[in-house]
Amino acid sequence: MDVTLIVAAALWGAVAGVLVQRAAYRLAVEPDQPWHAACPAGHPYAPGPRGWLGPAHCPVCAPAARPATAPPGAAPPPPPPTDRSRPRTRPAVVPPVVGAAACAALAAATGHRPELAVWLLTVPVALLLAVVDRRVHRLPDPLTLPLAAAVPVLLAAAAPLPGTAGSWRTAVLGGLVLGAAYLALFLVNPNGMGLGDVKLALPLGCALGWYGWDVLLAGAFAGFALGALYGLGLVVLRRAHRRTAIPFGPFMLGGALLGVLLGALAHR
Repeated sequence: MDVTLIVAAALWGAVAGVLVQRAAYRLAVEPDQPWHAACPAGHPYAPGPRGWLGPAHCPVCAPAARPATAPPGAAPPPPPPTDRSRPRTRPAVVPPVVGAAACAALAAATGHRPELAVWLLTVPVALLLAVVDRRVHRLPDPLTLPLAAAVPVLLAAAAPLPGTAGSWRTAVLGGLVLGAAYLALFLVNPNGMGLGDVKLALPLGCALGWYGWDVLLAGAFAGFALGALYGLGLVVLRRAHRRTAIPFGPFMLGGALLGVLLGALAHR
């Protein structure tokens, strides 16, 4: 086990978890609304990558968010009004932690095989999709469609390199099969499955299929199992009922991660 590789991968995941928070805030809108063009305080984001990478708040409003210090002997200033409808503006801790843990686990399971670069490159997009879906129950096309195209292309580049442990042909077939399965579920019950889930199934099926059909089935089943356990927990805690909609994207991604880890370890 290469500790240096694992630490480097963990740092990559942690940095990705920090940098995707601004994009997550901008993309976390309802389907009929435009992307957020300004920070929560109303300051326009800078054009280009700076407007998409970093925390949700901008450098202009960050100093203003610090509490003012009252002069000696004066009454402290009143606390700012709170608005529960405003999106989160403080840097979230969960995405960097999850990103670091996921990348470290992928590096430990995959080792120096060429496909590790593919898995690490997809983690930032996966984190972004999970955060957006968690907030607004939406998987935006500008994320799912490029990911669906990028995963098979990246795996095609990794396939001829020495040391690979997967099959590009099975990966492509796995993406088509899992995408078709989710499409069938959507057509049977549109209220229980969204088109965003169908589009996300394409790259996830491709990643799982890289290691074979058994890994594809295991990863797909794990996603449904995780979602079912989460929904059951909400029902038991009386925070939801049987027909409450839950964001399924994070559980699809979690199941795919478990499947890829299983496949990578089995092929070592």
